[in-house]
Amino acid sequence: MPKRKGITVSRQLMDSQQMHPEATGELTGLLNELIVAAKIISAEVNMAGLAGILGQSGKTNVQGEEVQKLDDFANRTLKRRMEQCGYICIMGSEEDDGVIPVLDGYEGKYTLAFDPLDGSSNIDVNVSIGTIFSVHRRKSEGKQGNMSDLLQKGSEQVAAGYIIYGSSTVLVYTTGHGDGVHGFTLDPSVGEFFLSHPDIKIPEQAKYYSINEAYSRYWYDETRDYIKKLKEMDEQGERSYSLRYIGSLVSDFHRNLIKGGVFLYPRDKKSTDKPDGKLRLLYEAAPLAMVAEEAGGLAITDDGRRILDIEPKDLHQRVPLVIGSRDEVSLAKEYFTKG
Repeated sequence: MPKRKGITVSRQLMDSQQMHPEATGELTGLLNELIVAAKIISAEVNMAGLAGILGQSGKTNVQGEEVQKLDDFANRTLKRRMEQCGYICIMGSEEDDGVIPVLDGYEGKYTLAFDPLDGSSNIDVNVSIGTIFSVHRRKSEGKQGNMSDLLQKGSEQVAAGYIIYGSSTVLVYTTGHGDGVHGFTLDPSVGEFFLSHPDIKIPEQAKYYSINEAYSRYWYDETRDYIKKLKEMDEQGERSYSLRYIGSLVSDFHRNLIKGGVFLYPRDKKSTDKPDGKLRLLYEAAPLAMVAEEAGGLAITDDGRRILDIEPKDLHQRVPLVIGSRDEVSLAKEYFTKG
């Protein structure tokens, strides 16, 4: 058998830990446990049709959405794995109404918020889906954590990232502090993630824009004018843009991170029941914003606020999101904040 080359994610985490003398190894342990859960979910995703877990579970989550069977499996896998890992004090899931306690005696000093399977509406048609995660350091005293530990700004995250399950399973994460964003691809033959995308930098200028054009008749003027400007720039040869919209946030974000692009899910006139936007701050917007900024990009709301500066008031708080390449997000901010 030929000698394998490449750095495993475990080695990368250990090397990163050694660069910080104050590190205790607990964050490394937390991320390693999360990676094990991701491997379990990845195996199930790849076998979902044969395992009979495609389709809806018959349950409705706190957002009022139908829960997919695979979504439910991913949620249970993460909770069971992480509740006794010993590194966290409390969890929050996009699928659960309230906070999720850890097992007594296994309390740690971090929190974990996650979207167990983003893009789950695409499960049955075999489109890439993913797990998004966010880690904060606890603020409360005592054993079990509380709501205040989870309701922290994105700028206070100590780690964030996602695992995308597609043609291959890819882990992308950052621990901030200038340590960069790194991507690892799972080799199923050995069950290990190997470094495949070191020090990811999102191109400053975009090649793609990602937005649901079917909602264009419901857009507010700022969104309409911005998209019109992108199209005009393309027609004038200033940039070459292509519309790419999968409808799975983690998939659209991952493509734009690698290739250069801007993703928009702004407020619109159709979703009057969601006046603050559709995407969840804790489970989607904040962790991806940390990845984007660490890779050289930007993430804002549709009124120009920096995503990482928003202090959550609710576990399932929603926000509009504009995220991706620096130049295009900066241009969007000009349109969203003028006047």
